[in-house]
Amino acid sequence: MPEQYRALQGFRDILPDEQPYWRFVEETTAEVARIYGYRRIDTPTLEETAVFRHTSGEGTDIVEREMYSFDDRADKEGRRVNVTLRPEGTAGVVRAYLEHGMFKLPQPVKLFYMSVPMFRHEKPQAKRYREHHQFGCEAIGQEDPAIDAEIIGLLYQVYMRLGLKHIRVNINSIGDSNCRPHYVEVLKAYYQPLLSECCADCQTRFYKNPLRLLDCKNSQDQAKIAAAPKINEYLCEPCREHFAAVQRFLHLYQVPFSIDPLIVRGLDYYSRTVFEFFSGDDKTALNGGGRYDGLAEILGGQPTPAIGFGMGIERIILELKKQGIVPPAELSAQAFVVYFGKQPEVKDTAVQVVAQLRQAGIKTEMSYGDRSPKAQMKQANASGAAFAVLIREEDLANDSVAVKDLQAQGMDVESKQVQVKREDLLAYLSGDQAS
Repeated sequence: MPEQYRALQGFRDILPDEQPYWRFVEETTAEVARIYGYRRIDTPTLEETAVFRHTSGEGTDIVEREMYSFDDRADKEGRRVNVTLRPEGTAGVVRAYLEHGMFKLPQPVKLFYMSVPMFRHEKPQAKRYREHHQFGCEAIGQEDPAIDAEIIGLLYQVYMRLGLKHIRVNINSIGDSNCRPHYVEVLKAYYQPLLSECCADCQTRFYKNPLRLLDCKNSQDQAKIAAAPKINEYLCEPCREHFAAVQRFLHLYQVPFSIDPLIVRGLDYYSRTVFEFFSGDDKTALNGGGRYDGLAEILGGQPTPAIGFGMGIERIILELKKQGIVPPAELSAQAFVVYFGKQPEVKDTAVQVVAQLRQAGIKTEMSYGDRSPKAQMKQANASGAAFAVLIREEDLANDSVAVKDLQAQGMDVESKQVQVKREDLLAYLSGDQAS
């Protein structure tokens, strides 16, 4: 017997019963993004590895352990390009912004991407997948702190539209290239005598990415993190003023927030404003984002201020289920066509009626496999359709059908029905019934 294949570890199928949640999240996020003036962009799943290696930074988990990278086939000259399945969305969007000259447009350029697959070769955990999907927004080309508040306010409105409760955002400023280097040295001086007591990851981060020492989740290092010097005490005056303005604008957006000096973000291209959203009941992290004023320059462009976020669709659906939020039900069929008899012309007429109604935009179903009329009626009632359209041999000559209101009557085939001419069927099903 042939082997039965299964999905790869860390990958999963999104089955039809799950799709209403996806549609609910996708439609809500897209609607809010458009209200805020963001336009959709789709970038390739595959990019040159350098796009992510140079922007994410050495010492990050993405670069060191999580990227799906491989050499592409050699070209005619025998050269091979190392490519990577997209592990995050921002770098590709900024690459597209530069490649297509969007810096020539009025700034900021406001973009969003929807249900984009991301790939990270991390150890699969409960509700964590090697392929997951994100909704994200990027506002590129403006350093005004009002745009920071706008993008945080956009995400907060998404959560409110989805019906999620107890949502809060924690914000911080991690400074810029003027003030952060000094803080990093202060942080290293604090950690130097404690390094031997730190976890193995932190001992590596100390040399490769010191700021991520504050991002460690290992229990043995939490007391050290709590006592570490805080970056907001070392901000330069422009960064301090920028952060104060962000807070003022967030109040105007009526976004509840707290300042958390330990938020640092894991990628090197972040600067100034960083933020994370939480569900307040159990402080579950939902998503994060921040300002990345140095990313365009790393990718070969001019210095370009920008801010954005990525929101995991799977994570949000999990939170919706946890809070008992049910997405709007999919529309049931408006009509279910039932045919009586085994004559070919009866079934042909049924198929034709189904095709005509569908082409007119009416959701229509029928039974297959030449089931009995009773079995077809049972399926029609179970489908949730509003009407059953009955095709019988005796109605073919006068080109009519019988229509039964399934919401008002039972499944008895012989119960009262309304006779409707085929040419009037569309109008009848659309609500134009004669009294």
